Formats: sequence, C-alpha cells, structure tokens
Amino acid sequence: MTVALHYFRWAFLVTAVGLALAAWLGWIYTHSWTGVMGFLFVGTVLSILEISLSFDNAIVNANKLQEMTPVWQQRFLTWGILIAVFGMRIIFPLLIVVFAAKIGPWQAIELAATQPEEYSRIIGGAHLSIAAFGGAFLMMVALKYFFDEGKDVHWIAAIERGMSKFSSIQGLELAIVLTIILIFASIMPAAVLATFLYSAVAGLVTFMAVDVLGHLLDKSQEGMDIAVKGGLGAFLYLEVLDASFSFDGVIGAFALTQNLFLIAIGLGIGAMYVRSMTIMLVERNTLAQFRYLEHGAFWSIFILSCVMFGQTLGHIPEVITGLLGAGFIGVALWSSIRWNRLHSGAASEI
Repeated sequence: MTVALHYFRWAFLVTAVGLALAAWLGWIYTHSWTGVMGFLFVGTVLSILEISLSFDNAIVNANKLQEMTPVWQQRFLTWGILIAVFGMRIIFPLLIVVFAAKIGPWQAIELAATQPEEYSRIIGGAHLSIAAFGGAFLMMVALKYFFDEGKDVHWIAAIERGMSKFSSIQGLELAIVLTIILIFASIMPAAVLATFLYSAVAGLVTFMAVDVLGHLLDKSQEGMDIAVKGGLGAFLYLEVLDASFSFDGVIGAFALTQNLFLIAIGLGIGAMYVRSMTIMLVERNTLAQFRYLEHGAFWSIFILSCVMFGQTLGHIPEVITGLLGAGFIGVALWSSIRWNRLHSGAASEI
C-alpha cells in the first residue's frame, strides 16, 4: 500500500495546491465562504469526473509506453502530460471560442473571466464537431486493437476471437466506422449534417495520419536512429489519443460550471492522477500481472466512442460514460484475478 501511494505523491501535492486555488477563486468571485465551499465542491467533483473517465486512458498509455525507450517515456510523462493538461484543459477550450466567435485569444480569456455564460454557450455550440471527431477517432483505436491477427489472448472470447479471425481483411475497421457514420448521417438533421460528416471524416483522417506516421517513424531506415523514430511515433500517437479522451471531460465540465479557470483546476488535478496511475502501471508491470486489464480498457474506449456518436444526437450524462468505462475495467480486473487464481499462469480464456 505504501509503495502504491508513493506514485501519487505529486498528485496529492497538485490536489492540495489546486483546491487552494479553487477556494481562492471562490473568494474572488463571490466574496463569501459559501462561494468558497461551492468552488471547492465543484473542483473536487471535476477531479473525480476526470479520473473516472480516464482509467482506460492510463491503461492504454501504459501499454504504449512499455514499447518506448526510457528517454521517450520520461518525455511523455513530463512534456506530454503538460501538453495534455494545459493544452486540452485550457488552450483547447479557448481555441474553440477563438474560431467560433472570431475573436483574439486574449479576448477569449476576457470572455471566460467576465462572461462565463456566453463562453459556455460558444463551447456548447462546438459540441457536435467534437463528439463526431472523437467518436470516429476512438472507435478506430478500439477496433484496431481487436482486429489484430496476432492477438492470441481474448477476454470476451466469443466476440474477440471472431474479430481476430477477420483481421486479415484490409480496411475492415475503416469500413465499420464509415458504416456507423453513414447510419448516423441518415438520421442527422440536415442543418448539421455537413458539420457532422466533416468532423467524423476528420477524425478518421487524423487517426490514419497518426498511424501511418507512427509506422514510418518506426521503420528501420539507414542513417536514422530507431529509438528516436519509435519514440516520436508513439509520442505523437499518445498525444492525439489523450486529446480525444479529453473531449468528453472538457465538454462535460461545462455542465457543472462555466468558469474556465475552475474547470482547468479540477481537470488538471484529475490528469495528475492519470499520470500517476500510468507510471505505476509501467514501473510495476501491472498490465502483465492482470491478463485482461488491457482488454477492458479497449472495450471502455469502444463504449466511449459509441457514447460520443450518441452525443451528436442528444445529451448523454457524463456520469454514464464514467460508470460504463470504470465498469468494464473493473470486470476485466476481476476476470484477471480469477484467471490467475484458477490457472496459475496457464494459458486460458474466459
């Protein structure tokens, strides 16, 4: 227990600093102790929301980090996490307002500080594009994992074994996602159809671009350092993946508060716990110890992508997303422990 807590020391420190800042914001905005307690409560809930939505993110990060050199692992866990925290939690919402309202970055910050309701309205107006992009990208991530000819360990065996058998069909994952996009397009209101299609296709193109770039960087070519290429490709992949994971948390946060700075604090605290979980999973080789944990994470990603597609038609509470994701990972963890007890390392499937 003490060893596990060691990995969360920075997260605990950021939590203390973040909640202190949340309390200070509450006093600045309300000049009352009731306001201070309200800001503290919302900051805590936002942190829990981010952690619950990001269990799968930490597991996928750990899986990819195991393939990277120690140098690139450290770069991702420092610069990569900083980009994820500040880029997605602060800069990304600001950029949405900058482009949607056609104003400058400083004006967007002033809008967030002085007119939070208008800021939230503009962010909400971009929700369709974000959900379509994230849904397409994350569904490709999940299907790419399951449609793998070399995958010989299956958790939900009846489904996963069948998907693995069809993995030799080139472009099958892309065909499935395109079919889902067409189904949603057929019931999408005409007024937003073009936006939905453009955003969903952009998600597909982004996945393919990152995937191709990663393969190119990972190829062994004369005169180039293999470790650098592989590390850079994985780094770029994880950054885009982190961004896609963050969409629902950022948008969902505005359902709790319109204060950009409180959102940044709450989600930033949650992101630090994701970083700590990622480091623990890598250094303690937890994924190897729990046979089906990674499977649960990718099923969680698939469910999240379906939820994001569903959000293009109507609001789905973020608590449902968080519970579904955590539920799949929890059952996968239980299945792994059960397998370890029954088989003692022997190869088997449930």
